Order: sequence, then structure tokens, then C-alpha cells
Amino acid sequence: MSIEIGAIILLLLMFIIGAILPINIGIIGFVAAFTMGVLVSGLSVDEIFSAFPADLFVLLAGVTFLFAIVQKNGTIDLISRWGLLLVKGNTGLIPWVMFALGAILTSIGTSAIASASILSPIALRVAFQYKINPLMMGLMLLIGVTAGGFSPLHLFGVIVNGMMDSQNLPHSPGLLFLNTFILCVFVAIIVFILFGGLRFFRKDSVHLYTAATVETIDINVNQVDNPEDNSGKSEGRLTWYRGFTLLGIALLVVLALGYNVHMGFAGFGVGLALFLMAPKRQEGVLQSMPWPIILMVTGIVTYVGVLEQIGVIEYMTQLIAGMNNSVMAALTASYIGGIISSFASTTGFLAAIIPLAIPILQDPTVSSIGVISSISFASSIVDISPFSTNGAMLLANAQGMNQNEFFRKLLIASACFVVIGPGLAWLIFVVIGTPWG
Repeated sequence: MSIEIGAIILLLLMFIIGAILPINIGIIGFVAAFTMGVLVSGLSVDEIFSAFPADLFVLLAGVTFLFAIVQKNGTIDLISRWGLLLVKGNTGLIPWVMFALGAILTSIGTSAIASASILSPIALRVAFQYKINPLMMGLMLLIGVTAGGFSPLHLFGVIVNGMMDSQNLPHSPGLLFLNTFILCVFVAIIVFILFGGLRFFRKDSVHLYTAATVETIDINVNQVDNPEDNSGKSEGRLTWYRGFTLLGIALLVVLALGYNVHMGFAGFGVGLALFLMAPKRQEGVLQSMPWPIILMVTGIVTYVGVLEQIGVIEYMTQLIAGMNNSVMAALTASYIGGIISSFASTTGFLAAIIPLAIPILQDPTVSSIGVISSISFASSIVDISPFSTNGAMLLANAQGMNQNEFFRKLLIASACFVVIGPGLAWLIFVVIGTPWG
């Protein structure tokens, strides 16, 4: 067996082990990078270090540092409250509010896991309270989380765009976000109709919905107007500090997208400014950052960098090019993404698949943004699986339905997403194409 085949098999084993055992795949990635690079292929340790994605690390750490502060000071909870109050008694709009909340939170940089963790208890409690199918409510929420996942501010978008940049591949962060968002809206409409959501649009209102919603939100925030005052009187309201936090998020967008400032350093800068405004309130911010995700992504990308150094990427390039059909290769990559991500880490898979899909992305006969949109959507829409963290959050918070029954229905739904999702994304983005590119 050649070194190239062995390295690819090891990459697949990393995801399988990560799906079976409670171990961070990034750790396996670093060990595999040293083993395959130094012990098997004869690379030096310095060459292994050169494969470490320092730029991607700063991106991930900077953005997540800022949004750890945003989450801790209650701004995310405030956004959630505002969204729920928009319903005004119309039960049929409640699932769409959860969709919108999930999309908004992830699109402004909140991790998908954090969004699901914050909103799943609220969504399923509200579903139980107003007799809405809990599976439909959970699916609408997680589809919304996916819809915002490829924003340039979110980890998924940061990873995909960063990897495309590192490979000097043509791409558009805005189009990637637009493509995945629109397809998620389309899928959400289908889910809403199939689960009988239309019957909730009736003239009678849900009385006292606003009060019930506020009572439903059991969020422990202690944000106050004065950082030295811990009375909690400003809980659930827009305070001066939350106002500056919202301005900070807007500033990050302007700096990163308007002036091409490195988003990681911009995130550190805005986060530091918010930190210094109320330093006594930032205890635990660093601990709340998603270090396991950062470790996982950087570990996998380091291993992929080693694969590139020992010729595996070139080998895969020739192998995929040998198919003589980039359209079918894109379909294959999309289904691989859907199947693997339903059991393993979406962020880890996205970091690994882009370098391996270079032959498809470089083919002028297909749209590179179409291919990457197809792979990205296929790899993320399956996060409803009960074997993923987001799906597990739904399972843990299910109300009004036997947990085993909910698990079975969620498993069936995720299987349908795996079977239909990648093919649908491939058909729309690669075969048909979008009018905007």
C-alpha cells in the first residue's frame, strides 16, 4: 500500500474514531501529522510546524473571543427575547421566529452549538406550551442555525473562506452565504408544510403570549447598566453596555468587510475594547471560548498540510481528475460530506474536504462557488442528526413526546436529509446554477 493511500485511510479513520470515542479529532490530527510526516515520510519537525495554520488560528480565536464576551454580557439573550416578542400571538409564526433567531445568532458569529444550546430549551418549551409538533420546531431551529452558518462571521464561513484563500481558489464569501441561506429557507418551507405548519395560521390569537414567552426564557444573565452594580434590574433590557456590544459587532463587520482588516485581529481588538469597559464582568470569558473546536480544526488542517507536503493532495488531484467528470465528482464530494458530518464534526470535515476537492474547484467548466456551496450545505444541513451535538440538544430538551419516539423520528428525519440534501444542493448549485454566479 502506498503512503498516499495510507494517509487517506488514516484521515478517514480520524473521523470514524472521533465519531465513536469521546476524543477531540484535532489531537488525533496532530499525532497523525507527526507520525505520517516524521516517522513515515521523513519530514523534519520544522516542516510539520510550517503546516500549522497560524492565520486560521488567529481568525478562529479572535472571532470566538469577541462572541464569548457577547454571549456572557447577555446581548445574545437580548436578541433572543426581541425575536420572540415579534410573534404578537400568531402561533404559525413561532417556528419561523425560531428559524430567524437561529439564523441571526449564527450569522453574527455565535457558534452553531452555542445557538442550539441557547435556543433548543426555549424552542421546545414553547412548542409544548402551544401544542406545536416538537420535531418540526426543532428542525426549523436547526435549519435556521445552518442558514446563518456560512456568514463571513461564523466559524463555518471563516473556515471555508480561509481554506479557499489559503489554496488561492476563486470564491465569494457573500455568495456562499447567500446560496446556503436561500436553500435553507427553501428546505424550511418544505419542512413547515410537511409537518402541518399552515394550520397554525388562523385568526385566533394566543393570549398573553408575550408574558408567557418571557416566563419561558430561563436564562441566567446578570447584565446591568452599571458594571459595579449587581442588582440585576436591567436584566432583559437594552443597557449601555449591550448597546456598545451591538455597535462592536457592527464595527467588526465594517472593518472586516469594508476595509479588509483581518477578522481575527479585528475580533481581538473589538473584544478587548468591550473587555476594558467592564473588566470585572469578564471572568470566565477565555474558558467559555470553544477551544476544543479550535484545537480540532487546527489539528486537522495541520494534518492536511502534511498530506500536501508528502504528495497526497497531488495524488488525489490526479485521482479525481481521472474521473473526467467534475460534475459527478462534486456530487460524490457532497454525499461524502453529508454522510460523514451526520456522525462526525462538520467543522473538521469542512477543513479537510476543501484541499481534497481542489481538482473540482479548479475546473473552469464548473462554478467553484457552486461546488463549494453544494459541499458546504450538504455537510451542515445534516447536523440535525441525533449523533451530532445540535441534534443531541434537541433530544435532551424534547417535551410532550416520549424521548425514544422523538429519537426515532429525529433519526428518520436526519436520514432523509442525508439522502436528499446533498443531491438537492448539487442539482441547484452545480447542475442548474444560480443567476448570481
